[in-house]
Amino acid sequence: MKNVKISIKDLEKNKEIYSDFGEMLFTHFGVSGPTILSSSAHLIRYKEIARKLDENKIKLVIDFKPALSLEELDKRVLRDFEEFKNKDFRNSLEKLLPQKLIPVIVDLSEINPYKKVNEISKEERKRLVELLKNFEVILKGFRPIEEAIITAGGVSIKEINPKTMESKRIKGLYFAGEIIDVDAYTGGFNLQIAYSTGFVAGNS
Repeated sequence: MKNVKISIKDLEKNKEIYSDFGEMLFTHFGVSGPTILSSSAHLIRYKEIARKLDENKIKLVIDFKPALSLEELDKRVLRDFEEFKNKDFRNSLEKLLPQKLIPVIVDLSEINPYKKVNEISKEERKRLVELLKNFEVILKGFRPIEEAIITAGGVSIKEINPKTMESKRIKGLYFAGEIIDVDAYTGGFNLQIAYSTGFVAGNS
């Protein structure tokens, strides 16, 4: 999915933890992609995250059409419905959504998939538009560390000489890359950290 907005919410506190805009994807195990990887960096440090995930209190909300308001999206859906007015509902969303997402949206909209588009009520259409702007997924947990792209935590930067990457505690011991407690968003930054700290440590 390109150009979507995601929001991660704490249901217990009714609070938004993180939001982002960009690419994401649905996988056989859940959700992934650049926006999801960035959000996980926030979640991993969020207080009581393990308990809240276990108790189904963390929610992902996806806006599939963030460039459009509810009213604008409704007009867009109306145009598509006019074009496909004699088709079954399940065959009317191909201009709006990726093919694999259509059956999911049809099912969650609770509109009869075999209903002709010209028979869909205003209330049903409104429900569809709301779903496209607020697609909710309850988050259950993280993938195992063996699948991690980057890790958080490690040796404190306060204990490392940044000019040499040498330990301030133990002479002759140098650190580089993910052994150090420093990480950044997805986009090559973590690779740059590894290259730069490795270069400095190696030269020192």
